[in-house]
Amino acid sequence: MIDYKGYTGVFEFDPELRLFTGHVVDLRDEIYFEGDSVEALEASMGRAIDQYLEVCEARGEEPERPFSGKLNLRLGSELHRAATVAAAAEGESLNAWLARIVDEAARNPENARKLGTKSRTSRRRKSTASKVGKHSK
Repeated sequence: MIDYKGYTGVFEFDPELRLFTGHVVDLRDEIYFEGDSVEALEASMGRAIDQYLEVCEARGEEPERPFSGKLNLRLGSELHRAATVAAAAEGESLNAWLARIVDEAARNPENARKLGTKSRTSRRRKSTASKVGKHSK
């Protein structure tokens, strides 16, 4: 992961392009970046986010901010009940219990996969041109 101005980028190596390619994960807009080294990747992400912020300012739009920390989650009544009981058994509020469980899964992806999470899918780009979603020039 790469952080820049509070935004988080994830990346992978694309063997076909022989480049690191990445995208910003905490926005609805799609911001892509790339580089042939870690330094070039970080610089590309910085330019892409700066461009996004400049485009928003030029349009008079408020840029989307990274995640707020609030999550509206639909569980279904039975799972909601079961989670509430499990939280109470641990002496925690449902919110604290869910936050702890999600934190443990996010910090230890191998255990999360064992619990049935889907494997990561690649978001490989089709071209090498930099692109900033709907905010492209």
